[in-house]
Amino acid sequence: MLSSWKLWAAEAPEGWEALFNGRNLAGWLGDNPHQSRKAENRITAIESQQVDFHKHWRVENGELVNDGEGPYATTDRDYGDIELMLEYKTVAKADSGIYLRGSPQVQIWDTTEEGGKWDREANKGSGGLFNNPKGAPGQNPLVHADRPFGKWNALKIRQLGSRTWVWLNNKLVVDGAIQHAYWDKDKPLPARGPIHLQTHGGEIRWRNIFVREIDDESANEYLRRDEAKMGFYSLINGRNLDGWIGDKSGKKVVGDVLYWNDGDHLYTEKVYSDFVFRFEFIMPPEGNNGLAIRFPGAANPAYDGMCELQILDHDNKRYATIDPRQAHGSAYGMAGAHRGYFRPYGQWNYQEVAVVGSTIRVELNGTVILDADLSKITEYLADKAHPGKTLKEGHLGFAGHGSEHAFQFRRLSVREVP
Repeated sequence: MLSSWKLWAAEAPEGWEALFNGRNLAGWLGDNPHQSRKAENRITAIESQQVDFHKHWRVENGELVNDGEGPYATTDRDYGDIELMLEYKTVAKADSGIYLRGSPQVQIWDTTEEGGKWDREANKGSGGLFNNPKGAPGQNPLVHADRPFGKWNALKIRQLGSRTWVWLNNKLVVDGAIQHAYWDKDKPLPARGPIHLQTHGGEIRWRNIFVREIDDESANEYLRRDEAKMGFYSLINGRNLDGWIGDKSGKKVVGDVLYWNDGDHLYTEKVYSDFVFRFEFIMPPEGNNGLAIRFPGAANPAYDGMCELQILDHDNKRYATIDPRQAHGSAYGMAGAHRGYFRPYGQWNYQEVAVVGSTIRVELNGTVILDADLSKITEYLADKAHPGKTLKEGHLGFAGHGSEHAFQFRRLSVREVP
C-alpha cells in the first residue's frame, strides 16, 4: 500500500514523464472511442474529431480544462504496464473517468445524493472500475475518498497486465483487481493502448499528469507481493535438484534459476491436488516446453496427466499454423489461451497457474489468458482423447521437448489449496 505521496509540481518527478506540459495540447489528440470504434475507418473518424477537440479543450493557468463536451483527451501513444498520477477538480453533477489501454474506466463523478446517481452506486465514491461486471472486484471503490467540490483530488493508478490498483487522495480504493475488457468482452484487456481523459457533461480540470512505464523486474515484484504471507514456498533449494525426479540431465540450479538445456520431463517428488503455482521464464526464440499438471510420473503429460500447459513462442513464424489449443498457456489439445501478452525476448515473464478441482486458470504477466473447466471439454485436437484430465492429483513439473530450446525458469513457488 502507498505509504506517502506528495502532490507534485509541474516538473515531472525523477523517473516519470510529464504527459501534459502545462502550456498547450502537445502530445494529446481528441478521440471519443465510442464513436471512432463504430466507424468504418477509425483513423479517419479520429481525424474528423480534432477541430471539436480544440473547441472544447484549453489550457488555462497550467491546467488542462474541458467544458464537459467534445471528444476525450487522448495520449498520442500507447502504454502497457504503467503508473499514472494526476490531479483533477470537477463540479457538481459532472461525470468523468480515465480510460486505460483505451478501455473504460476508472470512474470520476459527483458522489453526493444531489448528483442524482446513487442508483448507480455513486455514493460509494470515485476511483472504482465502473465498467467491471456488477459485484466484481474493483467495480466499486473500497472506501469513499473524494474531496469536496472546489478541491483538487490526487489520483494514482498502477496497471500491470489487466490488474489495476487505484489510490484516491492517498487511500487505496482498488487493490489489484482485474479490469475487464469493454470493447470485446470475450477477451482480456489489450496489452497496450492509449490513456483517455473522458468528458461527460460538466467542467473538469486536470493538472500534474505524469506517467512511469514499469519494467519487467518491477512488475514481477508487484505481482508476486506477500507470497510468504500467503503460504507460498519455494520448489528450488538454490543448489541442486533435490526434491525433483525424472530426467535431470541437461539441467542445473544456480540460485533461484533453473537452467534447462536438454532432456525430458522433470517433476516434483511431491504430489499435488489443488494448488497455485508461480514461476518466471525467459522465452527463447522458437521456444517449446510445457508444464506437467497432475502428472502420474509416466507416459505423456499432455494426455496421461491432467494436462500439459503449453510454454511456446507461439508468435514465431515457425508455429504460424498451430491450432489455437496449442498456443502458450493452453491446456494442450483441449482449451486455447488468449495470445498477445508476452514480454519481449530477454525479459522475464511471470506466470501464475491455479488448479482447483477440474478447473485451471492461467495468468500471464497480470492478464488471465486461460480460465477453463476441463471436465466440460468434449472436443479435442485431432480427436485424440485426454484420459488423464480427470486425475485428482499428481506431480507438478516441466514437460521437456529435447535440447533444441534452452530455457531459464526461476522463482518457482507453490501454495497448496485446502
